[in-house]
Amino acid sequence: MAESRLHLLRPARFDDLGLRRALSDRLLPLLVGAMAFLAALALAGAVAASGLASRWQQGAAAAMTVQVPNPTGPAATGLGTRLDRVLAILRGQPGIVSADPASRQELDALLRPWLGDAVGKLALPLPAVIGVKLANGHTRTAGLAGRLAAAAPGTLVESHGIWVRRLSTLARSLQACAGAALLVVAAVAAAVVAVATRAGLTARREAIEIIHGLGATDSYIAARFAGRATRLAAIGGIAGAGAALPVLLWLASLAAPFGLPDAADQSPLALPTTLWLALPALPVLTALIGFATAHGTVRTWLRRLP
Repeated sequence: MAESRLHLLRPARFDDLGLRRALSDRLLPLLVGAMAFLAALALAGAVAASGLASRWQQGAAAAMTVQVPNPTGPAATGLGTRLDRVLAILRGQPGIVSADPASRQELDALLRPWLGDAVGKLALPLPAVIGVKLANGHTRTAGLAGRLAAAAPGTLVESHGIWVRRLSTLARSLQACAGAALLVVAAVAAAVVAVATRAGLTARREAIEIIHGLGATDSYIAARFAGRATRLAAIGGIAGAGAALPVLLWLASLAAPFGLPDAADQSPLALPTTLWLALPALPVLTALIGFATAHGTVRTWLRRLP
């Protein structure tokens, strides 16, 4: 009843608690906006790490390397050279799309960082290196290494499984770091709202005690502060998400060649769908943080009043 009487007596938009002076409409949105900006970058890092790692893992899992020592020597089984026999086995294996040996020029390019420009003049007994591309989703090559070794003893098969595991570990580590960064940013945003709310309560202590003595309940006072903090936090979230958008588009254009085969043909607005959905959600999340933090802070403060 007391709240109803207060509501009837005060004019529309009457600021009976002086919240416009208690909670600044400049500092709080600015600080929350900075947190929203950092949250957008952390979220983008998590999404980018997941997407790039997925593409790299798929590429590594669908590739295999075969090394054939003494490739021009006679094969142990069948006709032709050791290299010819290994290629015949690989190209006849189900699940293998292609098997192409590297040229001498390609091998020289691989060795040049270690042996220098004179690599082409060295009479090195290099093995043949065959790049094998597996069919999509086909990673089982059981028995293949044994067949190749029987046809050309000493042949080595590297399935890149260790690189797939390392990429998976790297992706999980980056996502964990991004998740930790998001939690820290959310905690800092909550702390900023709590500090601003406490400062506002201290500044308006006399007015709060007066209306509290007139019958205003803790819920009424907490709701007024929480409503003000929610609006300011939402404004900051909108500003932070808006400021992060051009930065994310720029970073996406820089990262496109590392994850997109046809990066030149991509739209300049080609952000992952997850980010397009997450950016509008940032103001909602900042508003929820502002409401919950301010409401809880005011309730705790009021319980300590004499």
